[in-house]
Amino acid sequence: MLAITSEPIDPRAVEAAVRSDACGGVVTFLGVVRERAHDGRAVNALSYEAHEAMAVAEFEAIVRDAKGAYGEVHLAILHRVGELKVGEIAVAVCVASAHRAAAFDACEFAIDALKRRAPIWKKEHYVDGSADWVANEC
Repeated sequence: MLAITSEPIDPRAVEAAVRSDACGGVVTFLGVVRERAHDGRAVNALSYEAHEAMAVAEFEAIVRDAKGAYGEVHLAILHRVGELKVGEIAVAVCVASAHRAAAFDACEFAIDALKRRAPIWKKEHYVDGSADWVANEC
């Protein structure tokens, strides 16, 4: 499961995409819309846009890089686009591996790589009615 979606993200479905009886470690990261921006301003929503084909191609490259670095890991990456309210899931990264260390490391690698490399853009909508496009940060 490597995709851009406009639908709400179900973390259990993302986990199910990577789980198997061979994997003893399953690690899930959920990026959730929070109520405050980095600068402290109150946020009531985020908007995400993506170049879908390029983003999915980058997700595939991230999976290849993670497997090269962490061995036999199974990854799912799902990122939402459109307007999301506070508390909604914007991104889910799930990794399954035979052992927990590789799953944790590969999960951290994948979300950080996604933030740096994927053509996905975020706009913060503030309670005061203003809005700003913001850079992805790791």
